[in-house]
Amino acid sequence: MDEDGNLQISNSNYNGEEEADPENNTMNQPLLKRHRTLSSTPLALVGTKVSHIESLDYEINENDLFKHDWRSRSKAQVLQYIFAKWTLAFLVGLLTGLIATLINLAVENIAGYKLLAVGHYIAQDRYVTGLLVFTGANLGLTLVATVLVVVFAPTAAGPGIPEIKAYLNGIDTPNMFGATTMIVKIVGSIGAVAAGLDLGKEGPLVHIGSCIASLLGQGGPDNHRIKWRWLRYFNNDRDRRDLITCGSASGVCAAFRSPVGGVLFALEEVATWWRSALLWRTFFSTAVVVVVLRAFIEICNSGKCGLFGKGGLIMFDVSHVEVRYHAVDIIPVTLIGVIGGILGSLYNHLLHKVLRLYNLINQKGKIHKVLLSLSVSLFTSLCLYGLPFLAECKPCNPSIDEACPTNGRSGNFKQFNCPNGYYNDLATLFLTTNDDAVRNVFSSNTPNEFGMVSLWIYFGLYCILGLITFGIATPSGLFLPIILMGSAYGRMLGTVMGPYTKIDQGLYAVLGAASLMAGSMRMTVSLCVIFLELTNNLLLLPITMFVLLIAKTVGDSFNLSIYEIILHLKGLPFLEANPEPWMRNLTVGELGDAKPPVVTLRGVEKVANIVDALRNTTHNAFPVLDGDATELHGLILRAHLVKVLKKRWFLDEKRRTEDWEVREKFTPVELAEREDNFDDVAITSSEMQMYVDLHPLTNTTPYTVVQSMSVAKALVLFRSVGLRHLLIVPKIQASGMSPVIGILTRQDLRAYNILQAFPHLDKHKSGKLR
Repeated sequence: MDEDGNLQISNSNYNGEEEADPENNTMNQPLLKRHRTLSSTPLALVGTKVSHIESLDYEINENDLFKHDWRSRSKAQVLQYIFAKWTLAFLVGLLTGLIATLINLAVENIAGYKLLAVGHYIAQDRYVTGLLVFTGANLGLTLVATVLVVVFAPTAAGPGIPEIKAYLNGIDTPNMFGATTMIVKIVGSIGAVAAGLDLGKEGPLVHIGSCIASLLGQGGPDNHRIKWRWLRYFNNDRDRRDLITCGSASGVCAAFRSPVGGVLFALEEVATWWRSALLWRTFFSTAVVVVVLRAFIEICNSGKCGLFGKGGLIMFDVSHVEVRYHAVDIIPVTLIGVIGGILGSLYNHLLHKVLRLYNLINQKGKIHKVLLSLSVSLFTSLCLYGLPFLAECKPCNPSIDEACPTNGRSGNFKQFNCPNGYYNDLATLFLTTNDDAVRNVFSSNTPNEFGMVSLWIYFGLYCILGLITFGIATPSGLFLPIILMGSAYGRMLGTVMGPYTKIDQGLYAVLGAASLMAGSMRMTVSLCVIFLELTNNLLLLPITMFVLLIAKTVGDSFNLSIYEIILHLKGLPFLEANPEPWMRNLTVGELGDAKPPVVTLRGVEKVANIVDALRNTTHNAFPVLDGDATELHGLILRAHLVKVLKKRWFLDEKRRTEDWEVREKFTPVELAEREDNFDDVAITSSEMQMYVDLHPLTNTTPYTVVQSMSVAKALVLFRSVGLRHLLIVPKIQASGMSPVIGILTRQDLRAYNILQAFPHLDKHKSGKLR
């Protein structure tokens, strides 16, 4: 049974048996043979925790109290509300920028001192000691990150972006944006990234920005909320949705120093609902993030940030490279796009299998989660430290301006085990932070820096690490692992094409990274702008667009994007933008036949009936009928019914109340709060016989659809407006017939759930019937 509502069973003759078709024509055979009721589960994985999920109320509840509150607002209060929204957008950007700087400072210094210690032992030819220090430090950092996630905040595992997509789609993800989750995400990201694991801080920063936005909007953590009067305006799902959208954009901006890319990422990838006013505030938030990051860069350039270097605030500047390409270059550029699409879809497929395996391991308990993370960390450390011994030492090129060889924390020519005047190209890629590794492989005007064998080893290792690292119980992002893999085959193709092209090998690496991201994540516009802002080279725009379009087209022909795959794996009831073609052959009335009868209430209802409805159902809304149950007055929420019972707003006689009576007992702020815990409400037997006037608390303007509307059209309406409930009304209301024949909820409109109730539609999933 659905947690939001249910649908009435009409007098349909569908009884699970095939009806004979006199013409024996499959086009005329009834498709809608119901073998079971339309059902769903309210459980899903949020982070690594199984949680009970519900839908969000993005619809404005236009009851009498709301209308009176809206009419009574003065111009000063309206201006206060507008000013508060911009103030919160500013604070979201400011705090996201500060926390991103803190994370970068911590990662660069912790990883820097670790690499300096390892380099010290390597310089003394104490390779075993260096291995022990390197591996021990990485295991310790991984242990801290994993234990924090496993013990304190399971929802902090992973990138958090799929859950943010789900929230903005209308799914409440419990504990996803709490203070504990944010703190664990911050500390865990520092530990996991500094440990050298093949993951990035970009996804976690998106989650952190969303947590900041959510906490600001609600006035702090659940148990310690600030009760400022102006915050009451944001005590609803609609404004919280806008703030979290600003937070997600700010997180991308903080990760890549890409303000425009952050806005477009929120628009293209995470947001379901958008409008121009939200665009302005989101851009304002990202602009504040950039100012904060730029200010700290200036401070750190003076040497006041310890080992904080170029890699701290990610930017792979190739603006000094002259970009020249000709018609012949269209062939390798097209090839990069095709390879990116194929490898991206293959990566999604394999990662789907790995995540299923990890889920079986994680189900065995907390110890297994910790051991899995430590095993991945140990394997990663051994590979990063041991594989450079396989590479041949290469002589330094005296014509290059950069220092060669280097033994410090960063640098493009790591000496490692080589004599003076030589460098180890694999150590240059492995014994550094992930940001510096990308910067090194993106390096331009260095055509012979990396050997082909070293690039193959680099590519192979990061393909393996990219599959086995994502899914462990640590905060992790997908952006950087995919960039590492894509840049490898891009650089290899650039090496092969060297004599035949004018494009620098570093730019080939950039295009390879962009193509694999498009092939896996299926983003185009936002990804294009992010890479332009990352590389600071506008001349890359035409070929970057071309590569992204090809990679996305090729990837789409194989499977879903990585975030959609994760959404399905977690069981989050995400509503896609495009309905399935077979949904055009199914009406909402026929969909309503697959549900038990709808539960309705009268405008003035007996307390006993309300208590019975709350105890015997888990529905979150009930239609309210007037007259002889022939007139639809509106829809009342479960939370409002619970509020009525807790405040004991009862009447001795069956009558309508006056406006002043309801305003004396309730405020719009109270009704905006979610309160559906009915267990602690005690009603006496005498109170059971009293009455409640539901009219003042009923949303008198619910969205309705006529029973003959197709499910495809209803799905588009439901998703576009951000609804939680959609009432089905009869096309023709006969005498004595109920004005409501069902309620559609999110779970009812999911393709998988519909096919469970109507398995005959499964034969037509290919969309042949249009």
